[in-house]
Amino acid sequence: MSQIDNLSPATDAETLQALAFALKHDGKRAFRNGDILMAEITAAHLLAYLDRAGIVVMKRPPVGGTRTPSSEPI
Repeated sequence: MSQIDNLSPATDAETLQALAFALKHDGKRAFRNGDILMAEITAAHLLAYLDRAGIVVMKRPPVGGTRTPSSEPI
């Protein structure tokens, strides 16, 4: 089975989280607080544009199993 067969559409929340993370971090180093707020606003605008343009963001299944970090017990 190829990697393309394992893809599924990412939710808006997952796409927003990924865009905001990419805009808030330079590798492992986080930007200042003001930059974090601007990153979240920019990510929301990018997500709205992608939706209007009809672009579907796809994701691979989680590595190492079917559980996602949000479904793990605390």
